[in-house]
Amino acid sequence: MADTTQRVRNPWGQGERLRLEILAAAARLLSELDGEQGLTIRGVARAVGIAPASIYQHFADKAALVKGLIEYDYELLSAAMAEADASCPEDAVLDRVRAQIRAYCQFALDSPGHYRLMINNRPVTMPRSGPLVGIVHEVIMAFERCERAGVRLRVSARKAAITVFVAAHGRVALSHASEREPGQTEAVLDFADEMVWLVTE
Repeated sequence: MADTTQRVRNPWGQGERLRLEILAAAARLLSELDGEQGLTIRGVARAVGIAPASIYQHFADKAALVKGLIEYDYELLSAAMAEADASCPEDAVLDRVRAQIRAYCQFALDSPGHYRLMINNRPVTMPRSGPLVGIVHEVIMAFERCERAGVRLRVSARKAAITVFVAAHGRVALSHASEREPGQTEAVLDFADEMVWLVTE
């Protein structure tokens, strides 16, 4: 059940803070709901402790709120991957790739509702753009860094990144489609590790 406690009004000029509170509340609700269909402006407003009209000052309608939530989730995912990368020694370039892919899988496993929202609302414009493309680009750059450090790849850095990313995505989707079993998370993360090793010599 969402918290409906009346929030303390933000001081004048802190609209961005309210926007982030709205997105955080929408993210919490999405975790409790079975998809974005159950997400409503009124429900988010109750969770934040504000009137629905206050949300419309930041998001024109539900579609705009969902778009903002997708961008918010991508920022969380990107930050998790960056933190995982930074947790490894700078010269351990292959470990840094593994850490990034494991962080991607962990985010998807821990937040299936958010993950489905991001994947199901991918851009259809050509050339493709959007946060997911940015995430893939980060993995490409990570493999390029491996090449510069002398790590031999079986394919180009771009192909290695796309192969590993698509495989990780597929393995996560398979996990989501099956009943959660003990050790399933570890199996997915081990698979991600194996894919990184498979594209290297």
